[in-house]
Amino acid sequence: MEGTLVALNTGKAGTIEWQGKGVSSAINKEKVQKPLYLSRLNFEGDVQADTVHHCGPEKAVCVYSHDHYSYWEKGLGISLSIPTFGENLTVKGLTEDQVFIGDIFKLGEAAVQVCQPRQPCFKVAAKLNQPFMVKWIQDTGYSGYYMRVLEEGRVNPEDSLVLQEKNARGISVEFVNRILYQDKENKEGVKLLSELDELAEGVKSSMKKRLQSFPG
Repeated sequence: MEGTLVALNTGKAGTIEWQGKGVSSAINKEKVQKPLYLSRLNFEGDVQADTVHHCGPEKAVCVYSHDHYSYWEKGLGISLSIPTFGENLTVKGLTEDQVFIGDIFKLGEAAVQVCQPRQPCFKVAAKLNQPFMVKWIQDTGYSGYYMRVLEEGRVNPEDSLVLQEKNARGISVEFVNRILYQDKENKEGVKLLSELDELAEGVKSSMKKRLQSFPG
């Protein structure tokens, strides 16, 4: 399995408008035409303005499938530039139902591992001036996902995400989204995610807390 890069993207912190206020954000990334070094935390030149919610080794690389762009363009009735969703990697294929938590990919010189869905926040809604976008992304499951960096290295815009190891547990990003947002009372699914070693610690902890809320 392989996902060709449509674009390699980075961004600086800026200000976007939300509910009459200016909010610091680096969602307005731009395509890069040169090789970049990928460290454990991010691509060189990429900034995470919100270091509480959008930073750390389990959010080093944000991936979004270009396959979803046509859906959003039709639904929103507008043309979308790349990268609309603030992703570092815009890829062909590799949608949330095709990618498993724990899958390991080669990306240029680097090795990366899928570790959690991207949980949509209001900044996507602010960028598109569509207040319902967070719920819409949750409902569709077209969230994108984050990868942790297992091996650092240089990445070219012409590189691909090439699958090296498919995780044997077979738990897709789409499944995690479903348990997070739609099937919240699925105790078996919640337990499964609470015990999934490759899942990002923040999501795993929230699943453990949810598991404790079930009766019995």
